[in-house]
Amino acid sequence: MDNILFIALTFVLCFHIPFIQGIELPIANGSTEKSSSKIYIVHVNEPEGKIFTLSEQDLQSWHHSFMPPTIMSSEKQPRMIYSYRNVLSGFAARLTQEELRDVEQKNGFISAHPERTLRRQTTHTPDFLGLQQNIGLWKDSNFGKGVIIGVLDSGITPGHPSFSDAGISPPPAKWKGRCELNGTACNNKLIGARSFNNAAVANKVEKAEPPIDEDGHGTHTASTAAGAFVEDAEVLGNAKGTAAGMAPHAHLAIYKVCFGDDCPESDILAALDAAVEDGVDVISISLGLSEPPPFFNDSTAIGAFAATQKGIFVSCAAGNFGPSDGSLVNGAPWILTVGASTIDRSIVATTVLGNGEEFEGESVFQPSDFSPTLLPLAFAGINGKQESALCGNGSLNDIDFRGKVVLCERGGGIGRIAKGQEVKRVGGAAMILMNDEINGFSLSADVHFLPATHVSYAAGLKIKAYINSTSTPTATISFKGTVIGNSLSPAVASFSSRGPNLPSPGILKPDIIGPGVNILAAWPFPLNNSTDSKLNFNIMSGTSMSCPHLSGIAALLKSSHPDWSPAAIKSAIMTSANTLNLENKPIVDETLQPANFFATGSGHVNPSRADDPGLVYDIQPDDYIPYLCGLGYSDREVGIIAHRTINCAETSSIPEGELNYPSFSVVLGSSQTLTRTVTNVGEANSSYVAVVTAPKGVDVKVQPQKLYFSEANQKETYSVTFNCLKNGNKTGEFAQGSLKWVSAKHTVTSPILAKFA
Repeated sequence: MDNILFIALTFVLCFHIPFIQGIELPIANGSTEKSSSKIYIVHVNEPEGKIFTLSEQDLQSWHHSFMPPTIMSSEKQPRMIYSYRNVLSGFAARLTQEELRDVEQKNGFISAHPERTLRRQTTHTPDFLGLQQNIGLWKDSNFGKGVIIGVLDSGITPGHPSFSDAGISPPPAKWKGRCELNGTACNNKLIGARSFNNAAVANKVEKAEPPIDEDGHGTHTASTAAGAFVEDAEVLGNAKGTAAGMAPHAHLAIYKVCFGDDCPESDILAALDAAVEDGVDVISISLGLSEPPPFFNDSTAIGAFAATQKGIFVSCAAGNFGPSDGSLVNGAPWILTVGASTIDRSIVATTVLGNGEEFEGESVFQPSDFSPTLLPLAFAGINGKQESALCGNGSLNDIDFRGKVVLCERGGGIGRIAKGQEVKRVGGAAMILMNDEINGFSLSADVHFLPATHVSYAAGLKIKAYINSTSTPTATISFKGTVIGNSLSPAVASFSSRGPNLPSPGILKPDIIGPGVNILAAWPFPLNNSTDSKLNFNIMSGTSMSCPHLSGIAALLKSSHPDWSPAAIKSAIMTSANTLNLENKPIVDETLQPANFFATGSGHVNPSRADDPGLVYDIQPDDYIPYLCGLGYSDREVGIIAHRTINCAETSSIPEGELNYPSFSVVLGSSQTLTRTVTNVGEANSSYVAVVTAPKGVDVKVQPQKLYFSEANQKETYSVTFNCLKNGNKTGEFAQGSLKWVSAKHTVTSPILAKFA
């Protein structure tokens, strides 16, 4: 096939939001009351004896009964924003603090919190992941045929070739959604598209703006998950090949919840409510908070739990706050939490110094007419000012950089492309952008405004040293285009958020890493300002990109195994993951050192192996209730998540580690024994042997050491006992190992993370 590159899509999830800050609404009539109002998410009990049986009108009446009567009749703007039916028992309403106190006094009130704002977190990847058109998982799953993926994001670009329905079957009969795009924009691929905008509801806008994507994020993520095959895809002449999403024959249902930079919590809940009602199979959310709240105060976790109860698989981005420990969000165990990794494709731009040294970097903008002649080289911070070193807006006025190659430092809250704009503004010929220390060797290919390259921190230090070693430093940039075969891939991206999972440290997160760096996917408009181009693609990075990769892979598995539960699909993905890179060495992080489990989770997704995992760790929705009680949540708090009355005193609460999860995270002071139950989804007659790689300083014993199966779907239970070794070589706070169940055909792997008390 002449090395056709199958180019898939992934996106970046960058959420920067105040943790519990309400959103001030526009003042409608100038009143003081209105100026202090906020949108609140209000949780209430269902009317006694009518749980899940109310009509929509009855449900709205019940929710309206909680509103103070003084504000219901005289308001020009409705105070009730959304009445939720499927994902939580409650509503979103605009209230002053005084009005909220009235609501709190009503019988049936549970809790309320100010609405928060979530932010977004961006091809060759099918080929990199081993997906081939005529064999394996793509063929076995019919490319995701019949599966509906719901994408909550910034909308969609109808008419893009990635959303063509050529060869796509009509949606299944269960589909109940609708299309709010004009005319015939929806088709058998793009079967639904809706907008959820609380600002429009509050202002009684009869028809909300259509779910058209204005910034590209939603189009990029949707096409990454389920874009159709598109030949001759490229970005400014780079990464050429056939673009395809992970599940190219799956259906897409689009829920626009992001408007500008903001993705309001009430809109996200409304979209989740609709997605559950509409009949989607997979939900993809490349959005998140800036900090992880307890699960009972996390609307994404609450909505995802309701979706899981209906058999819907939910994939979420882990966040772009790495490499700091404890930066991970969306860590509920019923969610697949996805970190970001590199692929083996680079778009190379090499720095060539006057002394002959060369340093490989990356840039999407690859001008063919940039001269190889060495030019004067200067450090932007030569004046000693940090703002100048960072190439901040207006910071390079003091020195003449005309015609020079300018070295800028990364960071300072200034975008990488914006730094190049500043260099270009003052007449610079090119820019070398050096990483800061925290980002190390993790690079991004960007669409710069001038010839540029992004190099590692180590390379930047050497370039600085060269500048200081001579009175006439020179440099140029050699643009080498697309290069396939980086043997260090997959590696963890520096921005990918890390564990531990703060709301529940006993559940190891992220669950998995997937392609999230320099991912090519569909885009609303051409990057070269061409008005006649229909093949619009862009390259982006972030856990926003890795999340839809996994959403699409989950859709393939759902199509291939329609009887598998969301937990079984998650288990298959996790226990079959790769822990080695293309060099057959441990996956590394931005330091080029082996990445820990807080960065990789179970490892890097291997779709083909996930299709035939041998054993799965299944969890039914009700199994999470004892786990939630074991977290110390109150009956009221667990009830918010479960969407029903819970009495933890009557529930056999379990510690976190006892949840039937495909990984182990233990705190060791005294001996600890955990149990797991596996289900045979492989050969009817099979046997497995336990192979343990114990964390350093830990003794691990498995009972029994062999598991025997005589039929499909047979379940077997085993226990694992962990003890600290008295003379163990403990070298840090954490140690890691693994437990593998090995048969003649399968290896079922669970990571073990041990924390020393």
